Amino acid sequence: MRRTLFFLALIPMLALGCRNTKEQDSQAIDLIMETDIGNDVDDALAMDMLYKYHEAGIINLLAVCINKEGPAPGEFVDILNTWYGHPDIPIGIIRKGAFCENDGTNYAKAVVNLKNDEGKPLFDRTLNGYDDLPEAPDLYRKILSKAKDKSVVIASVGFSTNLARLLQSGPDEYSKLDGKTLVEKKVKLLVTMAGNMAEPGYHEYNIVRDIPAAKEVFENWPTPIVTSPFELGRQIKYPATSIENDFDWAGPHPMVEAYKAYMQMPYDRDTWDPTAVLYAVEGDKWFTVSEPGTIKVTDEGSTLFTPDEKGTRRYISVDKTQAEAIKAHFIELITSKPANKK
Repeated sequence: MRRTLFFLALIPMLALGCRNTKEQDSQAIDLIMETDIGNDVDDALAMDMLYKYHEAGIINLLAVCINKEGPAPGEFVDILNTWYGHPDIPIGIIRKGAFCENDGTNYAKAVVNLKNDEGKPLFDRTLNGYDDLPEAPDLYRKILSKAKDKSVVIASVGFSTNLARLLQSGPDEYSKLDGKTLVEKKVKLLVTMAGNMAEPGYHEYNIVRDIPAAKEVFENWPTPIVTSPFELGRQIKYPATSIENDFDWAGPHPMVEAYKAYMQMPYDRDTWDPTAVLYAVEGDKWFTVSEPGTIKVTDEGSTLFTPDEKGTRRYISVDKTQAEAIKAHFIELITSKPANKK
């Protein structure tokens, strides 16, 4: 039943398993992923989804921008790009961002350090010199300057630091436009995993790690924003039974190894970031979408939604039926084989 639901629900192009027509590319969503990968393993699940969408021609994954400091996140994304067969996807990093190295098990570092029986790295890389990767705001400006107007969707599942810096950026070699004007011209939608709309006093992690940046984005980002809040992802948990039983075909799998490294198995993990990616790619058919309004970030890090018919901020929610359908959809998509593994 799960498999039937999956193939009925997902765009039929996914069955093609590869990007093979100009028509697909013209219909694909141009998407940039913004992630604090290495902090919570749901980022790795979300990345798996993006590679599947990309190779099916549903999205063009233009770049992966990282807002967690350190060498491991960039190297881990290079491992993912390489393992999934898309080594040319650009990577942007952050410098002098929010420090979060001790906030939890850094599964990115754990996977980067894995060795095979011969003592060599378990996973192949494509790049060298991860400290030389471009800063994310510069990469955004380079990509956006070449994009069609109102064409790019950004899925942000971490801190707002890179996005705030993009807004505050000035003209450069890529564009004569300041950051806010460039975003307004080129970006269609920003989808975030951030905040908590059910508990006004809750201080959600992605917000509190850089409150000034979150304020900047929610107050001044010039395009519509749709937020997948904390309480949504908590309702849908990716099951340990899938990690343990559904990847026998894969051999060493960086997403699976990340899941195993993050916490002692078995555990089911909330799908905060996959829900944001799901909305960014597949839209509102899986969710209940709020009325328009504004979202204010308080000085303490709470998020307050106020309905306003002229507002450009919305958030998504699910009931039990929707949550079960999304869970089944996640499992089917994430356990499917990438095109280069078939």
